[in-house]
Formats: sequence, structure tokens, C-alpha cells
Amino acid sequence: MTIRVLIADDQAMVRAGFAMILAAEDDIEVVAEAKDGVHAVELAERHRPDVVLMDIRMPRMDGLEALRRLTRPGTVNPPKVVVVTTFDDDEYVQRALGEGASGFLIKDSGPALLVEAIRAADSGEALVSPAITVRLLRRLNSAAPPARQKPHTALSARENDLVRLVARGLTNAEIAAELHISVGTVKTHLTNVQGKLSARNRVEIAAWAWESGLVDGRG
Repeated sequence: MTIRVLIADDQAMVRAGFAMILAAEDDIEVVAEAKDGVHAVELAERHRPDVVLMDIRMPRMDGLEALRRLTRPGTVNPPKVVVVTTFDDDEYVQRALGEGASGFLIKDSGPALLVEAIRAADSGEALVSPAITVRLLRRLNSAAPPARQKPHTALSARENDLVRLVARGLTNAEIAAELHISVGTVKTHLTNVQGKLSARNRVEIAAWAWESGLVDGRG
């Protein structure tokens, strides 16, 4: 199955760069490119992409408003939206995820993570840039220390190992290499962990890791 992607960014060079990266992937097809939020909503309704790569700061309508319109309640088969931006302000992250984004990446995250985020979104997962995950974890660490709880007994030893690596900001491929397992097995473990912890994404898994005392949040 080919994943159909719409790229929404007001910079033509960024759109061209993303399109070039994705053209090298056999399972991904760029079906349209939008230059602003209004254009993104129009093209999404016309082409029905599986995943939209959405910038935040764009003319006429910003990416967060476009995200809200594309994922509003009652929408039939809404696309998965991955926010890709140079602005990694925590408020943007929280608003985007709260509005239903299926991922949040910084533009300099690299081609591999961009492709991984698209595939994760298409399969119903949410990938948040590891740099953001680690920063939010450290911010949590700098706040008043919460009461420590014992690690979740429902997690296996391998799942606890995986959670520690998520909290350190490793990608799925890096976790697979560290634990000597396949990327597919990593995804299976992540799905199980999210279900057991009622976590929506990697940021919430990382936050739980700090609150439970699995990591000290300083590394």
C-alpha cells in the first residue's frame, strides 16, 4: 500500500526538499503541495491524502488552524497530520497534539525521522521529535520533584528498557539497535506500553519514565 502525502509549507525550497526525500521511498507518494493553510485544506479535500506534513507559520491560515479544520469532529476519513516546523515552542507542541496531530517534528530532524513519522502516522501511531521529548522531560525534571512511584508492574523488563531509551530521545531504529531487536518489535513494544500507561505519544511515555523514577531526567 502506498502512503499518499500532502506537503504544506510556505517555502518552495522546503516543499521541494521534502518531496525529493519522499520520492526515494517506494511506499510513499507525494500527491500535492500547498503554499499556505487555506491551500492545504482545499488540496486535502480534493486529493484525500493519507498524511499531511503541515508547517505552522504560513500566510492566510496557520498550520494549527488548518490542522483543526482537517481533523474536526464529524470529518469522514480525516488525514493524519504531522506538524513539521522550525518552531519547537512547547505551546505549539501541546496545541498541535491536543488538536489531534499524529506527530511533531523539527525540520532539521533529518530524512530518516521524517519518513518514520509518516509511516508511524499512517499506521495510527504518534511520533514526536526526540529532541522535543528530551527537552520536555528535562523541563519536568526542573520543576518540583513529584512523589516517586514504583515502576509500573504491568511493564515487562524489556518494556522498561525501551521506555528508558524513549525517555533519552532515541528513535525506533536507534532503540532497535540498542536492544538488538527489529524495528517492528520496537513498534509492537511501544504500542503495548502506550496501552498499559494510557499514553498518547512518546512525550507522555517519557514523562511517565521520570515520574516513576525509571530515569533521573538529567542525562
